[in-house]
Amino acid sequence: MTSTSAPLRLNPDRLLPPDPGLRAIARGLYESVRDLPILSPHGHVDAQLLLADEPFGDPASLLVAPDHYVTRLLHASGVPLETLGVGRGSLTGAEAREAWRQVCTHWHVFRGTPVRYWLDSELSQIFGITERPSAKNADDLYDRISACLEADDFRPRALFARFGVEVLATTDDPCDDLRAHEQLAADHGFGGRVIPTFRPDRYLDPSAGGWAEAVGALGAVAGTDIGDFAGYVAALEERRRYFIEHGAVSADHGHVDARTDPLEVSDAARIYRAALAGTASDAEAVAFRRHMLLEMARMSCDDGLVMTIHPGALRGHHPTTAARFGPDTGHDIPVRTEYTRALRPLLDRFGEHPNLHLVLFTLDETVWSRELAPLAGFYPSVYVGAPWWFLDAPDAIRRFRDAVTETAGFSRTSGFIDDTRAFCSIPARHDMSRRVDCGYLAQLVAEHRMDLDEAYETATELVVTNPRRVFKL
Repeated sequence: MTSTSAPLRLNPDRLLPPDPGLRAIARGLYESVRDLPILSPHGHVDAQLLLADEPFGDPASLLVAPDHYVTRLLHASGVPLETLGVGRGSLTGAEAREAWRQVCTHWHVFRGTPVRYWLDSELSQIFGITERPSAKNADDLYDRISACLEADDFRPRALFARFGVEVLATTDDPCDDLRAHEQLAADHGFGGRVIPTFRPDRYLDPSAGGWAEAVGALGAVAGTDIGDFAGYVAALEERRRYFIEHGAVSADHGHVDARTDPLEVSDAARIYRAALAGTASDAEAVAFRRHMLLEMARMSCDDGLVMTIHPGALRGHHPTTAARFGPDTGHDIPVRTEYTRALRPLLDRFGEHPNLHLVLFTLDETVWSRELAPLAGFYPSVYVGAPWWFLDAPDAIRRFRDAVTETAGFSRTSGFIDDTRAFCSIPARHDMSRRVDCGYLAQLVAEHRMDLDEAYETATELVVTNPRRVFKL
């Protein structure tokens, strides 16, 4: 059993290679990038959080409820999601305390996971916690974190500055007015850069519930008649322009597959009319969605928005949970994903276009060396996105470097993506990536496959140069 006095220690060499010689090299590399700014070009923190700059309410609402990495594993251990605050706007004091108790009581289930690494880092480096959480000290830790959250130094903007975030991208609906982004950009007292990301998935897929109503709303905010296919395309183009005017640099796409099969314009128009009328077949809806992903690439060539594709998640795998708690609550499950044939139509048309930056992410690591690295190693438009979601873990990141580097090198990769709603986990996630990458570079130096000065240059490129270049920051 874990005692109440078990220490929570962060070893300064955590995640660095165990071999003393390699560790010394990796330590030097890590020290050179440890304090570089955080560039987060894909994430899910709400811009309103930083605009309002209100104190965080309680430890559970900050550290537990928004982090599906935490809640899904607790759910697997028998803790009801409602107890953890999932899908709820707010918790009472007693409810928040009970949610925190569940985390501490089940602390052992996080052993060996990146979640444990992030939580240890958050508790130690942000809140000064030096004891390992347990059922016995849960209330004491809750009270100590709550006391911190009452101080001005723990408000969102203060933490944003403390974390060293230079750029934070949000993920936004095309109909969003982006008022929070506009006001943050105009606020000279806020030193950060918070930019929106165009996420049009629900408007491209006629099989999605409420698609016709969503398209109607899109036309209304764009000021465009969406009665025909040409008007619908024009509405999407107009909203992309609006996002660019408000600082957007990328458009994000997360369908279940990456297929980009083209349709004749007449067929796309016919299916569009049928979808508005509610008579399109399932096969027609899929064909339309795949064609529209190709259209999104064409638009990126025209307006310069970086195109990110992260397919391969079967959303809402547990329908009962989806109905009760909504999307993004921990039950999206990866599926096998194919890219080489799927993206051939897109790359045949636009793969050499100078305006297109196409960043390919995956939840299927079997494609890293077989498909993604070869694609990025030929097409000037293609970059391999860093491991994310279920793969943003130390061992997976090492496997990623092993699989991708020999074919695509370092320059054809995106830089780390934290992809998080859990605000306080951002620095821990980026620090993890820096440590693991420095360990990988140290191995290349030790094997005389890279000179030390090149390793230092590469470490910096992975942290700041690549994301700035790939995401046009």
